[in-house]
Amino acid sequence: MRKLLLVNTNTEKSPYPIPPLGICLIASFLKDHYDVRIYDGMFDEGRRLEGVIKSFKPDFIGFSIRNVDEVVPERKTFFLARAYSGFIEPVRKITSVPLIIGGSGFTIFPSEIMEYTGADYGVAGEGEETLLTLLLKLEMGEDVSLIPNVYTKNGGGKMSVKKEWDYNLMPFSSIDRKLDFQPYSQRGVYSIQTKRGCAFGCIYCSYPLIEGKQYRLRTPASIANEIEETSARLGEGITFEFVDSTFNDPKGHAEEICRELIRRKIKVRLRTMGVNPRNTSRELFILMKEAGFAQIDVTPDSASPRVIRNLRKGFTMEDIRRTAGFIREFDIPSMWFFLFGGPGESSETFHETLSFIDDFISRDDLVYLSGGLRVYPATPLYNIALKEGRITTAERLLHPPFFYFSEESPQAKLKSWIDDACRERINCLPGSTTNPPEEMMREAVAQRLARGLTEPMFRTLLRLRKEWKEEGRIY
Repeated sequence: MRKLLLVNTNTEKSPYPIPPLGICLIASFLKDHYDVRIYDGMFDEGRRLEGVIKSFKPDFIGFSIRNVDEVVPERKTFFLARAYSGFIEPVRKITSVPLIIGGSGFTIFPSEIMEYTGADYGVAGEGEETLLTLLLKLEMGEDVSLIPNVYTKNGGGKMSVKKEWDYNLMPFSSIDRKLDFQPYSQRGVYSIQTKRGCAFGCIYCSYPLIEGKQYRLRTPASIANEIEETSARLGEGITFEFVDSTFNDPKGHAEEICRELIRRKIKVRLRTMGVNPRNTSRELFILMKEAGFAQIDVTPDSASPRVIRNLRKGFTMEDIRRTAGFIREFDIPSMWFFLFGGPGESSETFHETLSFIDDFISRDDLVYLSGGLRVYPATPLYNIALKEGRITTAERLLHPPFFYFSEESPQAKLKSWIDDACRERINCLPGSTTNPPEEMMREAVAQRLARGLTEPMFRTLLRLRKEWKEEGRIY
């Protein structure tokens, strides 16, 4: 059996380390065809990679590119440069086996990243079936240039995001069986996908490019099986995070997942990174509370009717207010994310969002305020920026990144508005702030241990932030 080494190049640990779900799913999918091993660079950061290659002797090496940059104007980290210098370049120096690039970051900029890294092949979009096809053809010495979503040094095959394969046939990721999960369990989460695809049309978003616009849902029974089996292996204390772009869409799917977990009496901590205001209901929050949700993230981006329409978010102010009311009623700890600077943003629309924050969001919940929309190719925002003359077709946008700011909310002015808003609101932080001061984090950890706190870390930190401000330790 030929050997395949999959390399996680993501080393970003802020705000918490994310386990490499994608390559674990690929490893599960390919296990009957190849001897697959994963090298996780999150904590080792490439130090032992050469030794792994020399001992394992892979026939193919795949590199996952999760993020290209930080999508925040104030933070300049170019993750692709880290991935290249820390993983891809050193590997190329010690082996001549085919190097294959993939991942969500690669899918957004496939041609540019092929050129930047000098990789032999690239796989855009979902990698399971495409990578298997590529590897089998390489083994047979056949032409791979016409495989959809495969890139070579001479260009790429036809891009396709039409997905017909039944997602329920995908074997579980079994992340903890493929790498050392212990470091993740201390600060991170166990990632679970309930679906692929996103039917929303937000003008800046790359999800439809990566996963397509058509939902492919896993059955609630399959999801519950995965959580139940993983929880039995890892024991108590693990938080499972649903990492779909939107957990509660289409309507009814999230409710059925919760019902299945409740029916089986599976007692675990849950969180989700994406609650969309459009399909929230009292029933949904009752079920989420009973199923064990300890935290949710809400990403309306704006609470201005005009900006919501311009961003094509697909929901209304009534939806956002209803969602905020349910969050407070059921006291589910929440982090809110607002993104300013899009088409039509102005001082008036900015303050409409601030009024919503003041009137509807609990002071115990955390609110991130960010400015500037990262422009990605093939998105509606890209076309808007072109039409307005902000960019040209000659600009490749990989690096340096281009951020869109409306004419009435230029970058410097918007940053000033955000900084002022955060100074006036103890639970609001600029989007460029992901880590608290080290001393505050140490104190938070000590409090949680001493008092046996199980609340989300952000609530402990917010309480400390309030105490520190009263004591004059922060301003």
